[in-house]
Amino acid sequence: MSQEKGTMSLAERHAQVEGYLGKIVTIEIDRPIGYVHHKGEKTLIYPINYGYIPDVLGGDGEELDVFLVGVEHPVSTYTGRIIGIVYRADDVEDKLVMAPEGMSFSAEEIARAVYFQEKYYQTTIRVLDGSWSRVLIDTELVL
Repeated sequence: MSQEKGTMSLAERHAQVEGYLGKIVTIEIDRPIGYVHHKGEKTLIYPINYGYIPDVLGGDGEELDVFLVGVEHPVSTYTGRIIGIVYRADDVEDKLVMAPEGMSFSAEEIARAVYFQEKYYQTTIRVLDGSWSRVLIDTELVL
C-alpha cells in the first residue's frame, strides 16, 4: 500500500485500526522500555515497549504504531493480541494497543500506560471489552 503522508481520511483511519481489534499480530519494537526520544522541546522516556506493524501504513503515511502493555522488559519483536485503540482527535494517526495472549487491561489502565505520550493529544481509548477512557491533556502544556 503506498500512501502520501496524512492522506488517509478519518473514516479510513478508524476502519483500519478497528479491523485489527482482537487480532493476533507480530510487531517490531523500535522504542523499547527505557528508550529516550527527543521530539522538539519534549523528551519522552518510554515506560512501555512501542513499535509498529511492518508494511502496514497508518494515517501518517508511516507504519502503523502499536503500544505493547503487559510486557515488563524490553523486546525487539512481539506477537500478541490487539486489545485496544488509541484514537487521536487532533492528529493524523490513531494507534493500536497490544497485550500478551490471555491478558486484558481496562481502558483506564491503558490510558495510564500511554499517558507519557498521549498527554499531548486529545486521546480516547477503546478496549476490546467495549470500555472507553479519555486521556487528559497535560494542563501545564495548554496555556
